[in-house]
Amino acid sequence: MPPGVPEQLPGSLRGVLEPLVADAGFELDDLEVRAAGRKHTVKVVVDVPETAEQTSVPLDAIARLSRSAAAELDRHEHLIAGSYTLEVTSPGVDRPLTRPLHWRRAHLRLAKVSLTSGETVEVRVGTAGEDSVTVVEAGAKKPEPRELAYADVTRAVVQVEFKAPPAAEVEALGAGNGEGQ
Repeated sequence: MPPGVPEQLPGSLRGVLEPLVADAGFELDDLEVRAAGRKHTVKVVVDVPETAEQTSVPLDAIARLSRSAAAELDRHEHLIAGSYTLEVTSPGVDRPLTRPLHWRRAHLRLAKVSLTSGETVEVRVGTAGEDSVTVVEAGAKKPEPRELAYADVTRAVVQVEFKAPPAAEVEALGAGNGEGQ
């Protein structure tokens, strides 16, 4: 917990904001509270539910959620002592892959993965299941698909690429002509 932030504050704020986010058709992905003196920053990260057809949160929805969240926090001003800055955002490309949903959305993307063994690997992400994801080693001459258990991952982040993925990696993952990119 960051210094100056009461331990129960994030949970209390989550209880206030989560229903509001759900009513807007999204899910509360993360809630972070930081303090600098008596001033707080409340960062609310929202995402589309796994069942949604869309894959990102539109900017106009972020703006509406920001206004709604500010009004709701004003009604619960007793929770945050002093002034606060509210940030409502959607997950960025640098969001760690922590849930099967994140891995599914990263299909055919390049990811840097730190493993529980201490090793760090770059992989191309394939089909993601509930307990593991199919990957191929990035840059391998003959990419071979393998299962990577989420339990073996300590951190995974999508890497930004400025070109299409190598055809051999895409084919090894059974995705054909680069579809899903």
